[in-house]
Amino acid sequence: MLLQSLIIVFTAIARPTLAACNLSYEALQQVTRDYISSQATGAFATTASSASYTENFRTVNIRTGLLSKALRVNHTRSIHDTTECATFTEYVVTDPSHPYVIGTQIRLTPDGQITQIDSIVTDAGDWLFNATGTQYYASREDWFVIPAETRDTRATIRAAGDAYLDLFNNPSVVVPWGTPCARLEGGAYTGQGRPTDSCNVGVPSGVPLTNRRYVIDERVGSVDVFLDFGNNQIPDTHEFRVERGRLRFVHTMTATGGA
Repeated sequence: MLLQSLIIVFTAIARPTLAACNLSYEALQQVTRDYISSQATGAFATTASSASYTENFRTVNIRTGLLSKALRVNHTRSIHDTTECATFTEYVVTDPSHPYVIGTQIRLTPDGQITQIDSIVTDAGDWLFNATGTQYYASREDWFVIPAETRDTRATIRAAGDAYLDLFNNPSVVVPWGTPCARLEGGAYTGQGRPTDSCNVGVPSGVPLTNRRYVIDERVGSVDVFLDFGNNQIPDTHEFRVERGRLRFVHTMTATGGA
């Protein structure tokens, strides 16, 4: 009995304790506001100079990468995770000289220091890329704040997104399809503005979607997932809007690089 008690005590001491996020929703909103406003001058690269930075899952010098470039942002939307101290921002640059559609996850310490910035950067040659189309459709969607009494839990939101992603490699997965539901994939859109719109319009089969990294925002019922798409590990982000446990919107960026 004594030995068993000691094992329990030593196991508890050895197990790392994850610090709770001390950042409010409003504090995380300020981070994403600063991120977008600073992209106009590239100043965020200086603000977050000590953070690790990747573009399409490859380490890039934060002082010379896209984060340091002045870009005019034409559309943006962000979600904020007060459990994981993380944010996700989708933004569109329609500058004809070099349009982009970019998704960025930012991770912070519990007291607000930015430690990791990961961006999926898509442009000409990437899967269904069309910046003006993305802006057009994304700006017309309503990702309203869900009333507290009808919000889904983190587990429900994540499970809905995971079910959709699991379908690519397991056709027997039951996905909580919502109606209406619209998919924005590159610049292609499945929604017709009808109450019968569906996201259940088929996905590739036999494709594992692995190494998933999540940002979850219960206020807007959203989860963004960075992942490796398929055996070639193509950089990809899928974001889901979930209402009452069912999918409402799906946004996808896939950095195929012309493949």
